[in-house]
Amino acid sequence: MAVGNSVKYVVAGLLAGVCNGLFGAGGGLLLVPLLIGWVGLEEKQAFATSVAIILPLSVTSYVLFCLRGGNVWGDALPYLLGGVVGGALSIKLFRNISPKWLHRLFGALILYGAVKAVFLL
Repeated sequence: MAVGNSVKYVVAGLLAGVCNGLFGAGGGLLLVPLLIGWVGLEEKQAFATSVAIILPLSVTSYVLFCLRGGNVWGDALPYLLGGVVGGALSIKLFRNISPKWLHRLFGALILYGAVKAVFLL
């Protein structure tokens, strides 16, 4: 990894961490485009790298939230269980889907989130 890319990775991680800390999620929405367009990773590699980054970011955000008196573990557990199953099932889909369709699906997800955030507040 070149020094220039190291700085880009750190900046992308910083932006994802800020997004994750402010919104509780969404770091991947920043990371994937940055890793593809700015760092130059292939799409599938960018998606996989993003997933690997989000877990430690989420754990860090949750620990800091708990240290400040918050705790939503009981509320989060059913979603966590569903997320684990969904994540395991998506591995098969991820392996079989073309980068072109993965890009389209990701774009649709971003568009859906944007429309919902702007118009359904």
